[in-house]
Amino acid sequence: MLIPSIDLMGGKIVQLVQGEKKKLEFDNFDYWIERFSRYPLVQLIDLDAARGAGDNRLLVKQIVGQLNCQVGGGIRTLETAQELLKMGARKVIIGSALLAEGRINQEQARALADKLSKAALMFALDSRGGRVAIHGWRQQTAVTAFDMIRELEPFCGSFLYTHIDTEGLMGGIPMETVQAIRRATARHLVVAGGITEQQEIDSLDALGIDAVVGMALYSGKLLD
Repeated sequence: MLIPSIDLMGGKIVQLVQGEKKKLEFDNFDYWIERFSRYPLVQLIDLDAARGAGDNRLLVKQIVGQLNCQVGGGIRTLETAQELLKMGARKVIIGSALLAEGRINQEQARALADKLSKAALMFALDSRGGRVAIHGWRQQTAVTAFDMIRELEPFCGSFLYTHIDTEGLMGGIPMETVQAIRRATARHLVVAGGITEQQEIDSLDALGIDAVVGMALYSGKLLD
């Protein structure tokens, strides 16, 4: 399944390359909301919240009121997760909150799972150079995606793996890495990071993996 992405920064929809350089920017929200309304699910990320630089909460509320969304970016407390689910988010994506002082915070994962349904919890595996990056991908850790899966699988319904090295480059996602992630977990798996061609999406679908696509949709490279 193709999942379009909506990344918010400074009150606009943006597309970044490898989480850093802004390449595209839009403020015509009605157009993109209408265009993406045909999809069963949309990924909505508040980049400002992820980076601790304010938030786009009003826009998030507006969009989740019109689209079925899995929502991420700066969700570091149970209360924030509950608030977003109450707004209408189908799932909340948790990343940085799962690591504390460079170590996997299994206690936090367990606390979230105890209070929320596992089906509503998607844990983020944002990987650069084989290591997990947090706080808007600006802080590198020594933890791998496989470490995260091994310790956190019992507490979530799905994982989101983002290959930061290829994000926004429209050169494809490395299938060998994705296949290794697929073998490592029985949980529902969603991947992102440079996915550009329909053939990639079909190959991922054959593995039971959903594909998040951003740059290729906004640039017109992949026609929906």
